[in-house]
Amino acid sequence: MQIDYIEEKFNEIYAELTREVMTILHDESLDKKQTNLRMKPITNTKIILQNALESIRLVQEEGAKAVEKG
Repeated sequence: MQIDYIEEKFNEIYAELTREVMTILHDESLDKKQTNLRMKPITNTKIILQNALESIRLVQEEGAKAVEKG
């Protein structure tokens, strides 16, 4: 598995999420409640992606250990 490639793609997604966050934060027409409502899905998406990447890393580590033992 090419973990470097996966991390690179995840970093591209993080960069896009950051751009979306900055757009929302700079939108002066939104009040605090609207800003929070628009930020929540982005925050949740980032958390899900971080958890997925961590899971992929763990699977790769376990696979490498199994190959070394076997």
